[in-house]
Amino acid sequence: MATETRSAQPSGRNVLEELDSRIPTGFYWYLAVLACIGGFLFGYDTSNIGSALAFIPYHLSSFATGYLVAGASLGAAVGALVAGPVTDRFGRKVLLITDAAIYAAGAILSAVTVDAGMLLASRTLIGLAIGADSAIATAYIAEFAPRSRRGQLSIIQQWMITVGILVSYLVAVIILKVAPGSAGGADWRLILGLGGIPALVAVALRSHMPESPRWLMLHGRYDDTRKAFGRLGMDVSDDEVRQAADQLAGQEQQRRRKAQWTAGVRRALIVVCVFFIFQQITGINVPFYYGPTLLGPLFQTGHGAHSAVNAAVAGVEVTAILGAVNVIATYFAFRWIDKFGRRPLAIGGYAGMSVFILLAALGVAFLTDIPKTVVVMVGFSFFITSFAIGVGGTGWLIQGEVFPTAVRGRAAAIGASVDWLANYALIEAFPAWHESIGLGWVMVCFAVLCIVAIGFVYRFLPETKGLSVEQAVHVFEKEAAGSGAPPRPRFPGRRPGSQPGQA
Repeated sequence: MATETRSAQPSGRNVLEELDSRIPTGFYWYLAVLACIGGFLFGYDTSNIGSALAFIPYHLSSFATGYLVAGASLGAAVGALVAGPVTDRFGRKVLLITDAAIYAAGAILSAVTVDAGMLLASRTLIGLAIGADSAIATAYIAEFAPRSRRGQLSIIQQWMITVGILVSYLVAVIILKVAPGSAGGADWRLILGLGGIPALVAVALRSHMPESPRWLMLHGRYDDTRKAFGRLGMDVSDDEVRQAADQLAGQEQQRRRKAQWTAGVRRALIVVCVFFIFQQITGINVPFYYGPTLLGPLFQTGHGAHSAVNAAVAGVEVTAILGAVNVIATYFAFRWIDKFGRRPLAIGGYAGMSVFILLAALGVAFLTDIPKTVVVMVGFSFFITSFAIGVGGTGWLIQGEVFPTAVRGRAAAIGASVDWLANYALIEAFPAWHESIGLGWVMVCFAVLCIVAIGFVYRFLPETKGLSVEQAVHVFEKEAAGSGAPPRPRFPGRRPGSQPGQA
């Protein structure tokens, strides 16, 4: 193994290169899942409101109702922006622990809320945690993940989001069916409050995770860096840590002399932000946030539903089916992201989204009864499948891998904040948009936006498959310097004949 060869020659050992070239052990996968528990809570806490909304007993104005559904996104935008400078100064681990604690507090307060104001405040608190966690989870993973598996390890974030969405609807179905008479009492409180359990588990487990070795190096904490490498399966000496730290610091100091926010970093930030905007405005969250109300009526007759509870359960069950599709499809993103790369999956994902949302639009516009139900469900299912395979995880992956270590937290936070603002704008605008032009034409608009997104990805998103995070940064610097169209990835420093991920 390359690790053993280099251990025998410490004078020529590059521990960061070795970290980037390792085969991930079970501990790497455990750390990635642990970092992405926030993704599960992200999915659960943003979608559970759709199931509970019809049963919340407080009088809410139309604005308050809209804020209750989408307000967590505004809190997330703020949380993401705050997280950036905090994590660059105090570390990735501290923020991940704090986020989990805030998740738990928000969920518990939502369950015991006594009035509408307290509920809205609790949802905003949850939003802060969602934003902060989404800003840093994949950045943390990118700083220890081997480049040959960084895509798969980072895709876990998107996978956990989809699992959280699915679980939120399954929990709602079970609670509402077990105790339909308590829908306006204990049921909705349980639906909102159960998210506190995994959040408390995350607080306990994250307190034992290692800090990012790259962040520790930049902050001169060499003994802690050596311990972090040890937990990642690498036995390194103090001298080797200092040598690697000097190398990393030299790269960052050179960047600072040019200004931390170089043209390449700014270009990467713009690309990530625009990708996140397209990720949201092409409509993926409409079926998850509004699915129970949009799709429930299609299935209500088949369920023999006449009560508000049964109608709500029908809508939640249909949306749970779409959630299951989302979870299964994300598996293929996990398998393919490091094999085919970011650009091909993103282009194919947006192409599939445009085709299948048009199919659903045709079903809405021209069909009735069972044919309408079948076509709309098929269209939505493959629309979600296309997003899950090519678009959802790709956005979170590039957010974590294309920025230099010194500003990765702040840059990733800005990207996450833009993502949440775009999500809020769409979810807040959708009811009025739906009312003005109808669901079918809204879907046509989504298809057009998907086509525009294909053009953006083809022109501006370079391939970073198989590159270290430092090499990925260099690709954007070259593009900012005017090197033309996105290049095929090269692997600086690789020996002739070696494979990506080999030392």
